[in-house]
Amino acid sequence: MQETIHQNDVGTNPTFISLLYPNEESRLFHQNRTNLPNITETVCEELGLNEIFRLRGCPLSDYFTSDEAVIRYRQKTLEDVANLPELKDTLLRITPVLDDINQLRILDRDTSDKDSYLYSITQIELYVSCIETLAAGLRPIKDKITSPAFLSLCKFVFDLTESDYYKDLNAKLNALSSHVHEIKSVTIGVNLDGELRPVNAGVLSVNSDSIKSGKALDKILRLSFKNDAMTAIAPLSPVMTKGQSENREEALVGAFNSALEDVFHSSVKGWRAIVGEYVLDNSDFLLKLYPEIEFISRASDLIQKLKNHPGCSICLPEIRPAGEKRFSAHGLYNPRVALAIEDEIVTNDLVFDDKAGIYILTGPNRGGKSVITVACGAAQAFFQLGLPVPAADAVLSPVDAIFTHFPEGADDTIDKGRLGEECNRLREIFSDATPNSLILLDESLSSTGAYEATYIASEILVAFAALGVRGIFSTHLHELAAALDDLNARSAEVGGVALDTLVAGMEKGKRSFRIVRAKPDGKSYAKDITDKYGLSFDSLMSHVEEAKKKEASR
Repeated sequence: MQETIHQNDVGTNPTFISLLYPNEESRLFHQNRTNLPNITETVCEELGLNEIFRLRGCPLSDYFTSDEAVIRYRQKTLEDVANLPELKDTLLRITPVLDDINQLRILDRDTSDKDSYLYSITQIELYVSCIETLAAGLRPIKDKITSPAFLSLCKFVFDLTESDYYKDLNAKLNALSSHVHEIKSVTIGVNLDGELRPVNAGVLSVNSDSIKSGKALDKILRLSFKNDAMTAIAPLSPVMTKGQSENREEALVGAFNSALEDVFHSSVKGWRAIVGEYVLDNSDFLLKLYPEIEFISRASDLIQKLKNHPGCSICLPEIRPAGEKRFSAHGLYNPRVALAIEDEIVTNDLVFDDKAGIYILTGPNRGGKSVITVACGAAQAFFQLGLPVPAADAVLSPVDAIFTHFPEGADDTIDKGRLGEECNRLREIFSDATPNSLILLDESLSSTGAYEATYIASEILVAFAALGVRGIFSTHLHELAAALDDLNARSAEVGGVALDTLVAGMEKGKRSFRIVRAKPDGKSYAKDITDKYGLSFDSLMSHVEEAKKKEASR
């Protein structure tokens, strides 16, 4: 095994390939979390995103972007995956191989022997297996691929597999690995001292046959009584025995590995420096794809589920610059709710414009206020992950942050301690927000009385309006919505954005889950309820008249 493998251009410095970023500069930029939009894991939890994505590797918050070029790049990647199911199947087939490479890297790094030749051989085998799987999966569909990400992957894989370097690598690997894998046993010689205690040992030979037991019964069972060099003169004993300490077991395995590596040292040493460096570089490129493959696979699964759900649409939004602060969505819905029910989802329209930078959303409990608030945040998040959004059509601008305040256990009880916590959190949000932020508040300040809550909310909303954010304040405080004209007057004085109201509708005493842009009438909800349950004054008076008639007839 003295032949030499020569690297050509294909065998060094692989072309940059990413499923999520158009170039190396972009990937490095996004690896710095300070460059990402401020959308935390807490926000992902409150919007229900972690539940529906179910990523096991990197957190979802690692993938957000405000870069229009990155968003478009990912949209094209996902479009190919949606149109070509074979792509996703191929990616899923290489995932366990990449996991093995990753685990082997860890083992190789942690081993005490810096020249772990057996690990090197296995890693090269896994690398070749991964490339062969990619080539086999991509070749039949290469003419149908349109996205820059998969076109680059195809070019790299096909150029590599057709190169002389790769062919030489395979030939060398096949010869060496077959030599390694045909090993069935080793013959060990042990020196003893005068009291027959082992002093030292060494490998005498590496064998392609297994050593057979010399026990008479074993000879009978295998119908062979021949004693040859591969037949032990006594019964075989297990190497690992029950109760043996882990340290002793590790020492024994380590000794065997060390001996085998010494045997193959001369075979591997001459080419490991060349091939090892090459495989490290190229498996690095593959390992960088590992978390990206999971993200793309999960995202495509999610999009397909939403496509197939009754009443759900998805769309690629029109992208507008951040400075335009656009959010216009028709047929908008909450993807988490959609996937949790079997019935057709109720969709709504939501538009932020010159007359509404901030909405005050009121309506009956469980009438859809929280659902539409989350739907707004989810659509923005999907967009900034580079995904189609859960709506029939949409026009969106990137935001630099999404802030949520969804107090747990919000109810009508008064809790002064929790009120302080809420106020502190709202102050933190205001301190971190910018004019390009999206603020979503759901039943904030519910821990205090209506009078106090309305006063505090008024102060907060006017301040947010002055800052120029987009946002929704979902609340049971009808007095706050009734004060809309006063809030707009105060906002105008400080050059703030306009506020408007949204109403969660009721139809004949039933929640419609329709959200309409209108001024609320708190009494209308009460009237619907009293009519539904026969508690209106007219209904009750009819009951009184009937009771009087019955009494008079007795």
